[in-house]
Amino acid sequence: MAAVPFTTTPSTPSSNGQTYRGPFAIMTVLFFMWGFMTVFNDILIPRFKEAFTLDFYHAMFVQLAFFGAYFIGSLVYFVISATTGDPIARMGYKNGVVIGLLISATGSALFWPAAARLSYPLFLGGLFIVGLGFAMLQIAANPYVTILGPERTASSRLNLAQAFNSVGTTIGPLIGGYLIFQYFAKTGAHGADSVKVPYLAFCIIFVLLAVVFFVIRLPHVGEGKVEHGVGALKYPHVLLGVLAIFMYVGGEVSIGSTIISFLGQKSVAGLDTVEASKYVSLFWGGMLIGRFMGAVELSELRKVNKQLFLVGIPVLGFVLLLLTRSWDADNHNFDFAHGWGMVKNYLPLLALCWVLFQFGRAMAGRTLLIFGTTIVALLAVSMVEGGKLAMWCIVGVGLFTSIGWPNIFSLALDGMGVYKSQVSSLLVMAILGGALLPPLQGYIADKHGLQISYIVPLMAYAYVAFYGWKGHRFGRRPQLAGK
Repeated sequence: MAAVPFTTTPSTPSSNGQTYRGPFAIMTVLFFMWGFMTVFNDILIPRFKEAFTLDFYHAMFVQLAFFGAYFIGSLVYFVISATTGDPIARMGYKNGVVIGLLISATGSALFWPAAARLSYPLFLGGLFIVGLGFAMLQIAANPYVTILGPERTASSRLNLAQAFNSVGTTIGPLIGGYLIFQYFAKTGAHGADSVKVPYLAFCIIFVLLAVVFFVIRLPHVGEGKVEHGVGALKYPHVLLGVLAIFMYVGGEVSIGSTIISFLGQKSVAGLDTVEASKYVSLFWGGMLIGRFMGAVELSELRKVNKQLFLVGIPVLGFVLLLLTRSWDADNHNFDFAHGWGMVKNYLPLLALCWVLFQFGRAMAGRTLLIFGTTIVALLAVSMVEGGKLAMWCIVGVGLFTSIGWPNIFSLALDGMGVYKSQVSSLLVMAILGGALLPPLQGYIADKHGLQISYIVPLMAYAYVAFYGWKGHRFGRRPQLAGK
């Protein structure tokens, strides 16, 4: 039987019920930024594939470099934590964030010499360093958000923070697709040259954010007690949660990495890269809507207010989608007939999402099971069907994968006390799934076709559903097993 975890220290808000709304709002800036920048990888893949004449397998090295860095960085963190004590407990969450931002700025700066030398390996090196910085940010920010309030609402808070991450992933493809495929894609210039200015801007932004976080005051909650050893490994639900994050991130990144190519196939939609990138934005926009709905569903709002928000959020989201798709930039007016034609098929997916949240009954594990199973069904249809049905099934996955990361993360962290940062490093280490599963899908796509290759994320989400059903219960204390 696993030992009972250390209890949360008295200074943490999870033990006294206090909520830090100001610090939480500041932390959402980080979630937005790494969401905005992570989704740029989906734009880089087709850009580098064309610029360096790569097949799917080698183009997916973009994700291997970026998400592989999460694994390496988190592994180093875990080893240090086990041998000398948790670094964040020593330095504080704020300093951990500053270090992560400066590392990410360094990696972004490497894109300029990589473009000058037309070096694909140097681009990958820059992405690897950016990933190391993001690993540090994830290790510090995710557990910090969970303890900025009562533990019973940790899933709701993390869903809300991840919703701002999804704001970044929603507008990222629109801005990235325009900048990289159009604005900076100069006639006659090498394709890789179009990425250097956006990443130089990222470098500057990260440095400015590092300065801001260095000078602002954040509460030092849950810090100070340093534990040695590998106590987090004693709990089966943590280890199964690590595998769930591996599968979840791998499945999500596999789909996001191939969606432009998938929608470009004549048997599906035959879209060019610019038009397809708009649907990538819709894919990530679904995650935005789903995470705001998840934050409401798992909160302690009154039942009437909760239902009003659960209806209002998807309605508002759809109206915004309709407006953005209806705007005619050339004529500077709205073409609602065109916009309606683009998004009308998204309405049934939004309605289904609302229904599934009702069945989830504000339980993180149950909701994870229901949504994971739905994704498996959508991917199965996209593998055997073509045309608009396959297109909307793939796009719709974003809506239902929305609550995956925050629910898995909070279920694995729940009740772990002083081991929270160590558990967080293990969970962030599992982002390695985003490095390994996309090349596997790419290999299958090269050999057997892109549609068949979606068997990879399908199997990944099947395991995520299992974790929501049974996996998060193994080895937990009895009072935690019913979440």
